Amino acid sequence: MVDDELENYILNHIDEEGELLSRLNRDTHLFHLRPRMCSGHLQGRLLKMFVRMIKPRRILELGTFTGYSALCLAEGLAEGGEVHTIEIDDELEEFITTHLAASPLKDKIHLHIGDAADIIPTLEVTFDLVFIDANKRNYIDYYNMVFDRVAPGGFILADNTLWDGKVIDPGTRPDAQTIGILEFNELIAHDTRIEKVILPLRDGLTIIHKPPL
Repeated sequence: MVDDELENYILNHIDEEGELLSRLNRDTHLFHLRPRMCSGHLQGRLLKMFVRMIKPRRILELGTFTGYSALCLAEGLAEGGEVHTIEIDDELEEFITTHLAASPLKDKIHLHIGDAADIIPTLEVTFDLVFIDANKRNYIDYYNMVFDRVAPGGFILADNTLWDGKVIDPGTRPDAQTIGILEFNELIAHDTRIEKVILPLRDGLTIIHKPPL
């Protein structure tokens, strides 16, 4: 995690986010109560770069929020690639679809509104990359849901795994989301089926590699 001054330096020395993403970020801050949930410029460019490096054909995102990260993931895709993104809050649907419709990448993105537990079983495909950024209390459930749907050699990215530093100072009575992140991190640390590393980017990003068979 970096302070504001260093983050501003970074933002001035990486690719721009572009007009549409900038407007989406601004609208998110204007019209939604928890705008910090938006991935934003730095993480968005990193997500695009991961897609460039991994070269996935299919991506699954859990937690669309306002659609910023879905657009960033789609930016990195080669021709024929697709993003399936799931958002449980149906009140966000109109905002998401309006902004996605303004993008030339809209046909690469399939928005699903509802509970991931209900939607994932209906997606009869495997994924090369999964981005988990939904309810922190359910991270272990999400991980178990998607693991067998990740192709050998694929990746899972889990966001917010440092949880504003609460992983090392959860308080005397940690909240349910903090407990969820702590339990998820312990599970990942001891899962011998995978390779993993945590990046101290924004609120922590865990990169999980499912080795080839």
